[in-house]
Amino acid sequence: MPDSRPGTRFPGYDVLSKRQGPSWNDKTREVIARRLSTGSEPQFFAADEFLTVVAAANRIVPQPPTRSAIPVAALVDRKLHLAQSDGYRPPGTPRDGDAWRLGLKALDAETRAAFDAPFHILLEADQDVLLQRMQKGELRNPAWTEMTSDVFFRMRLARDIVLAYYAHPTAWSEIGWGGPASPRGYVRMGYDERDPWEAAEVRDGDIESARRKNNRVR
Repeated sequence: MPDSRPGTRFPGYDVLSKRQGPSWNDKTREVIARRLSTGSEPQFFAADEFLTVVAAANRIVPQPPTRSAIPVAALVDRKLHLAQSDGYRPPGTPRDGDAWRLGLKALDAETRAAFDAPFHILLEADQDVLLQRMQKGELRNPAWTEMTSDVFFRMRLARDIVLAYYAHPTAWSEIGWGGPASPRGYVRMGYDERDPWEAAEVRDGDIESARRKNNRVR
């Protein structure tokens, strides 16, 4: 659903309006349909692990209450369930699924040691402190074993959460991206030029002009 709030850069733009048009091919439609049908029940994470991932995703990519939320944790879960990986990992780092389980176990140990409670019920400020310390590599509970907390944050937690967020059409509409440029591609390649099937950004405060253009994007 497009975000038409005052201040949005691409008013009225909905990348899904291109779904049945010439901009996308059948493969793109198939991939997007799978993402949009992602269920809310975890298939890889245990229930308590999933609650932690949901809470962490809410702090790393907070979402506006004015639209349906992107199911970030569920998208990460599906990727792990299907064993889809980047194809590489730093030396000494477990495979993606194993790294996630180890990292969540270590985060839970850190949280219970500091607050005597699971991560997902902490105050947001306390969750942020733990995530910031993880990012800096300052969490050193023995549960981390040979994987340092900063590597888990950089290579799995933050990376997979941000990638999941920006893999969803709702995020594409927010940033004015049209999705894969196949088969239609782009014609106007010069600086600041725009094809009529691309999102229009607000210029000089003229929201309605951008909205009219975005309503015609197919």
